Amino acid sequence: MSYPQEIQNIQNSFKTAMNLSGSPGEVSTSPTDSFMNSLPHRTSVSKQTKALKPFSTGDIKILLLENVNKGAVDILTNQGYQVEFHKTSLPDDELIEKIKDVHAIGIRSKTKLTEKILKHAKNLVVIGCFCIGTNQVDLEYAAKIGVAVFNSPFSNSRSVAELVIAEIISLARQLGDRSIELHTGTWNKVSSKCWEVRGKTLGIIGYGHIGSQLSVLAEAMGMHVLYYDIITIMALGTAKQVSTLDELLNKSDFVTCHVPATPETKNLLSIPQFAAMKDGSYVINASRGTVVDIPALVQAIKLGKIAGAALDVYPNEPAKNGAGLYCDQLNPWTSELVSLPNVILTPHIGGSTEEAQRAIGVEVSHALLKYINEGSSIGAVNFPEVSLRALDLDQENTVRVLYIHKNVPGVLKTVNNILSDHNIEKQYSDSNGDIAYLIADICDVNQSDIKDIYDKLNATPYRISIRVLY
Repeated sequence: MSYPQEIQNIQNSFKTAMNLSGSPGEVSTSPTDSFMNSLPHRTSVSKQTKALKPFSTGDIKILLLENVNKGAVDILTNQGYQVEFHKTSLPDDELIEKIKDVHAIGIRSKTKLTEKILKHAKNLVVIGCFCIGTNQVDLEYAAKIGVAVFNSPFSNSRSVAELVIAEIISLARQLGDRSIELHTGTWNKVSSKCWEVRGKTLGIIGYGHIGSQLSVLAEAMGMHVLYYDIITIMALGTAKQVSTLDELLNKSDFVTCHVPATPETKNLLSIPQFAAMKDGSYVINASRGTVVDIPALVQAIKLGKIAGAALDVYPNEPAKNGAGLYCDQLNPWTSELVSLPNVILTPHIGGSTEEAQRAIGVEVSHALLKYINEGSSIGAVNFPEVSLRALDLDQENTVRVLYIHKNVPGVLKTVNNILSDHNIEKQYSDSNGDIAYLIADICDVNQSDIKDIYDKLNATPYRISIRVLY
C-alpha cells in the first residue's frame, strides 16, 4: 500500500503529465512518458543483476550514421562507449576506413552494408538497423562472419499507417494538384472526380503490423477493408481476407502495399495487376521501392486506368538530402512520373516522425547493448535467437562464454569437453541455417582459467567468433 506522501507525489506527477496546470490543450510531451518518468523510483526486492563487461567501455567504438535519433546516441554514450555520429551516410571508401575499427554500427535505409564493405570489418560484433527493413545489409555474409543484425520491425508502424491514411484522402480529393496550383497562383475550385472515402474499399497487400493498424484506421473512417497475405491472419474489426491478389485488385478502390523486398515481391504490381484493378482506382506504396513497377504505373495513369498514386519509396534513392538529387540519372522514368496529375511523391518519410524515430532509437540501441554486454541475440534477424538469464551480483568467479560456430556435427561435444573442467551453471544453444550460437555461464574460474578457455575455444576448427564476458 502506498504511503500518503507517495500518493500525493503520484497525483502531482499526473497533473504535470496531463498539463493541467498550464494552458488548456497545450501541446506537450507524451502524457504517458511524462507520468511514468516522474513516478517515485522503488528499489527492487529481487536480487541485483551483475553487469557483464569484459572490456573497458571506452574501448568499444560505435559508428552511427544517417542522423540516428539522439535518444540512441545518448543511450550508447551513457554506457561509456566511443560513439561517432554522422548526420548522413558515408561514401563507400570512407565507410570502409571507418568500419575497420568499430565494434558496432548503426544505420538507417541509405547505407548499404555489402560483402565488399563488411569484409573490412575486423572488430565488428553487431549491426543496428534503425528502421524496419534490413535489405540494405548482406544478412547472410554478416552471419557468416559472426555479426548479428537487429532492427525495429514495429516501432514506426503507426507513423506509416497514418501517412497512408493521409494519402488516401489526398488522392481522393486531388489535394496535391490543388495545392501546387494555388502555390503558383491558379484558383481551380472543382469537384469532378473528387470523392469521399467513406464507403470505398481499401485493399491492403500484406496484413502485418502496418497493414493491420491501417485496417483499423480505415474502418474508423467508414471504409470497407480487404486484405491479401501469403499466410492466414485473423482479421481486425470487420476486415476480410481474400484468397488471391487478383480478387483484392478487382474489388478495391484503393490498393496499398505493405510487404518486404524479396524476389517474390519484386514488381508485385505491374502491367497484369494494373489491368486487373478497377478503372479509376488508386495505388499507394510505402513499403519498398521494388514492389511497384513504376514505368508500368506511369503508363496505367496515362491511359486513365489508374486515377492517382502515392509513392514514398523508389528502386534507387539519393544517399543524402539536397536539391536536384531526385532525377532521371537516379531512375530513368523520373521526369515522366513527376509530370503526371494526382501523383503524390514523398522522400521515404513513412516512418519519419519524432515519435517513431525516438521509439526506434530506444529499441535498437537497447538491442545493441544487450548483445554487446550480455550476448543476448533475441530479435536478431540473421542469427539464432539465444539468451540466458542474468547473473546475480553476488556470483563471483563466473564467466559467460559466447561461441558462434558453423552448424556441423560434433562441435558441442568439443566445446563441452573444453568446458568440462569447470561447473557449467547453465547453457543454451540454437542454430539458424549454417550458423549456430552457444551461450554458457561457467562457475569457479579465475583469470588464468579465462585465458585458457578462450585460447582453447579459439583454436577449435569450426569457430566463427568467440567472446568471453566476466
